[in-house]
Amino acid sequence: MKALAAVGLAILIAVLPAVVPRYLSFEFTYAGAYTIAIVGLVILIGRTGQISLGHGAFIAVGAYTTAIAVNKGLNEAIAIVLAAVLAGLLGIALGVIALRLAGAYLALATFALAASVPPLLKRFGGLTGGAQGMTIPSVPEMTLYYLTWACAGVCIVIAYVVLRGRVGLALRALRDSEIAAISFGIDPVFYKTLAFGWSAAYAGVAGAMLALTTAYVSPDPYGIPLSLMLLAGAVIGGLDVLWGALIGGAVVEFLPLLSQSINPAFSSIVYGIALILIMTFMPGGIAGALRRPHEQS
Repeated sequence: MKALAAVGLAILIAVLPAVVPRYLSFEFTYAGAYTIAIVGLVILIGRTGQISLGHGAFIAVGAYTTAIAVNKGLNEAIAIVLAAVLAGLLGIALGVIALRLAGAYLALATFALAASVPPLLKRFGGLTGGAQGMTIPSVPEMTLYYLTWACAGVCIVIAYVVLRGRVGLALRALRDSEIAAISFGIDPVFYKTLAFGWSAAYAGVAGAMLALTTAYVSPDPYGIPLSLMLLAGAVIGGLDVLWGALIGGAVVEFLPLLSQSINPAFSSIVYGIALILIMTFMPGGIAGALRRPHEQS
């Protein structure tokens, strides 16, 4: 049943550009990129229990790595791989730090990372273009659409397969009770660091796709608001359900557009109300409420 649903969803995504206006398929490209980043948050927060308020920083690393690589003449596919590797390495470094922190302290550390990246990007203007940013050679819209959703599909499949195995069991055990997990021989240093690096690598891929879609990068879009929007999308979609990332990606892209069409000042208010309602009536997120209680993502 799950396989049929996955095939049906893949077909829907494939034919979507043919049945919706061109501008809407462009917006769905952004939603695909946000979906990739939120899958990483599901892995880190939902399955491992480690909080992150700084994923905008990893997206920035992926975006700027891609921009610099493409402007240096590298192929877009190679640039995406480089973005994942460099963001993943930064995530591993943060994961090592996170071993000494938990709860509010870990949240503040990741928050500080998100706050520090935009000023750093402006400081090293010779490499990053400073506050003005840099342009990227454009890629055809339909190519970006299918490339983004192909990357999202690969990321979700990898996460699904890995989380159903030994690694997934170890991450869940650490989330539920670290002491009990250690008593069963699970190494918290390895698995917590792995979760941060894995999640950050996904954010790096998301950043690469956002940069290629926008054909421009600048520091300000990758600050704290982006990190908070991604976290909100993950919570609304469902932190413990992988396919909830699809809902979360759509929420991050389309909820602000919807609220701004009503009133530009409503965006933050709508996010706040949505989070309150979800946490009150659907604490497992939309995907968690939709799936049957005995199903596993």
